Amino acid sequence: MPRQTTPPSDYPQAVLREIEQLGQHIAIARKRRKETQAQWAQRLGVSQPTMARIERGDPSVAMASYAMCMWLINQAEGLADIVAPHKDLHSLEQEVARAHPRAGPRPAAGRPAAPAQVAERAAPGWSAPPGGRPALAAAGLASLITGVKKPRP
Repeated sequence: MPRQTTPPSDYPQAVLREIEQLGQHIAIARKRRKETQAQWAQRLGVSQPTMARIERGDPSVAMASYAMCMWLINQAEGLADIVAPHKDLHSLEQEVARAHPRAGPRPAAGRPAAPAQVAERAAPGWSAPPGGRPALAAAGLASLITGVKKPRP
């Protein structure tokens, strides 16, 4: 196995918690099916100790092994959708900002724009509903698609 550049102990705690929760959910699914770790390991093409590591949420286990477990549970169908380009709100907001470089005053350096400012720059006359980022990304994309530009004084 190739050497990892970042040891799992250096991963953000939020990532480690998510992997651990994924492992717990895999274990619950297997147990509810009344199947053994050995049975799942055989289906996955891994050893029983690796299956136990998956269920513990070991971050050093290959992602493909976790994906195969999800496939056994019938949830891998939407796995790629989790990081689909249309859900990458940070890059969508950056694209909107690049598309409208002179759309109004910018916030002070190091301070993000207030949601209302971003929405107004992205789609003049549009007010952001409660919910924040997804609504802002949608407003920005709408302005790019329709070509609506803020009138100059």
